[in-house]
Amino acid sequence: MKIAVLPGDGIGPEIVAQALLVLRRLALPLEIEQAPVGGAGYLAAGDPLPPSTLALAKAADAILFGAVGDPRFDRLERAKRPEQAILGLRKELGLFANLRPAQVHAELASASALRPEIVSGLDILIVRELTGDIYFGEPKGIRRTQTGEREGFDTMRYRESEVRRIARVAFEAARKRKRKLCSVDKANVLETSQLWREVVSAEAKNYPDLELQHMYVDNCAMQLVRNPGQFDVIVTGNLFGDILSDEASMLTGSIGMLPSASLDASGKGLFEPIHGSAPDIAGHGVANPLATILSAAMMLRYSLARPDAAARVERAVAQVLREGYRTADIYTAGAKKVGTDEMGAAVAARL
Repeated sequence: MKIAVLPGDGIGPEIVAQALLVLRRLALPLEIEQAPVGGAGYLAAGDPLPPSTLALAKAADAILFGAVGDPRFDRLERAKRPEQAILGLRKELGLFANLRPAQVHAELASASALRPEIVSGLDILIVRELTGDIYFGEPKGIRRTQTGEREGFDTMRYRESEVRRIARVAFEAARKRKRKLCSVDKANVLETSQLWREVVSAEAKNYPDLELQHMYVDNCAMQLVRNPGQFDVIVTGNLFGDILSDEASMLTGSIGMLPSASLDASGKGLFEPIHGSAPDIAGHGVANPLATILSAAMMLRYSLARPDAAARVERAVAQVLREGYRTADIYTAGAKKVGTDEMGAAVAARL
């Protein structure tokens, strides 16, 4: 099983190193090859997504990704900035389905932004369409109007086939869970969302055993903090999914706890923590590696067909949390405060 490992920038190399430590402890037949991406890719080859890195990603069975982003490159033209690497990988590899679980471990309920009784036992899966919508729609740009004033514009668009395929991913995921799906849109305002709702409703006829609910995105944002336990699986577009999944991350106690998977039509995927590169703490050994370790578990489950190994990793993470190990972002009084390497070593030791 060939894995392309792209550590990236900031804390990326530190947290990816801990995920690799855990993967190697499993003693699986893995072929691991690393390549630069993001700011590291620009420094190595003048491109945030060097051709050799893209070729490696295409040849691999799965991609383990760290994080990209470095303020040193903020003044570069947009095409050369580190963040373009992840957009390029999504487009080139056809990674259209983003799975973002938001699960509250009992030991971390008190670290949530909400009261423990509201988030206790929370387990939500957000399915975000990843290659369409306003991020990729054309035309876009900045132009001058007839009056000489500058105007920025982006285009939100979805094809029927794009909505149908992400809906199927969400319905299938819901079928393996509590059989409840909430589709989020803004159909009362946006033509794009009207099409979205029509297609999702039509696809629901193929899943008569599931419960489908529609919800406007502004209401969903409110309900996630008012009563998050009502949700099981949420499916939505690229823009809304970007915002809602980050909101949901704060229910869990820390963005450093959330993994993600971005899958193509055959199940090959890119797996990464949802947090950024955190350049302010890079090199200090304090970053939480658990989201990256859990992303490696998702990789084992979804792309490498080893759900048994994935479950072992997840159990090991749960065990170190029960034993009181905490990085700074999830630390509470009385716990065992540890750094990046110590947390990774603790998870590996439990295996």
